[in-house]
Amino acid sequence: MKAFLTAVTAAGSGLLGASLASKPGSRRFHALTASVAATWFAGARSAGPVPRGRTDVVQPVLAGAGAFGAFYGCALVARRIPLLRRAITGVLGHAHHGSTPTVVTTTLVTGAAEEVFFRGALYDTFGPRASTAMYVLSTTATRNPALVLASATMGTLFTLQRRWGGGVQAPVLTHVTWSALMIGFLPRLFPPQDSSSGGAGP
Repeated sequence: MKAFLTAVTAAGSGLLGASLASKPGSRRFHALTASVAATWFAGARSAGPVPRGRTDVVQPVLAGAGAFGAFYGCALVARRIPLLRRAITGVLGHAHHGSTPTVVTTTLVTGAAEEVFFRGALYDTFGPRASTAMYVLSTTATRNPALVLASATMGTLFTLQRRWGGGVQAPVLTHVTWSALMIGFLPRLFPPQDSSSGGAGP
């Protein structure tokens, strides 16, 4: 099972890197992103039942909102650091150029799929530390330093949520809340014109 899940991680990581390297708003981007989510869901299901855990909603949602607040503050600083500004602008290019409902749906579904796979199947098979490390390594396929830093920080939080909740529901709710707020508010800090003044696409 470890070899199988490692192969799924490699496949999903490759698709993730290809999706963010594609043209923002393109059919290729949405097709590849959907493939990433499908890979995570299928990999988790093939590994066996994924524990749901506690049914509490408030704590995971508050954790996601708190994480967004911290990231928003960091984003205010990152705007002044060229490397991070370019990295974040590159990711948000997909939000600026794509259909808003489609981008939001894609972001939330992919986030939920990541939790089912990394905090579900991988957590149960490899343990909390290894599954978090594999999550960060998977994100390096994007070659985007902002995403890698975010994956390290949020991956740790999601793992703590999995441990607290005893299943994937808590990290899913935290991830979805955080992602929804990030996609809703962060693009305002990094408008499209940033790309023409030093930003770059993924």
